[in-house]
Amino acid sequence: MTDKPTPPVDPTTLPDPEDITEDDVGQAPPRPEGKKKRRFGGTHRQIRSAQRLYTVTAWFSGIFLLLLVVQMIVKYGFGYEMFAGGVAEDGTEFILGFYHQDAVLEGVNISLLILIIHGWGYVIYLLGCFRLWAMMRWGGIRLMAMAGGGVVPFLSFIVEKRVNKDVRRELAAHPEAVLRY
Repeated sequence: MTDKPTPPVDPTTLPDPEDITEDDVGQAPPRPEGKKKRRFGGTHRQIRSAQRLYTVTAWFSGIFLLLLVVQMIVKYGFGYEMFAGGVAEDGTEFILGFYHQDAVLEGVNISLLILIIHGWGYVIYLLGCFRLWAMMRWGGIRLMAMAGGGVVPFLSFIVEKRVNKDVRRELAAHPEAVLRY
């Protein structure tokens, strides 16, 4: 076997580019695989853990959002707040009751506690949404929809059910897509 040098190409013998047809070019190379493989951001165990956190925080946030709505109706509609373990301005002690804020001398304002717990619960809910969203590698619109579930009463229960159904469906459809260490 000897390597023969290739002779130089004479530019005057090349065909005019306008005269080249598809028959001159030949068959195109085959395209790479058209379907992209689905990949997740964690193992099945990690995704199931993120799913459980999301479910618990969705229910917690949803329940406290409903309590917050009831509390706001009672406060702004009727002018009462819920207090626990206090003394009314007339000197009577109570364990739990609805009173005007100015009518209570001592006691724990349960209405205020509902506001605070819901606020922090929603922050934890957002973390649960982000963790599951990142593990599933979904688009940004899905994250916004999941986050919106904790803002509208009853929506967190509906969104939670749909998201969990999608997670189960995608994990079953793509068992090979789970990240393995």
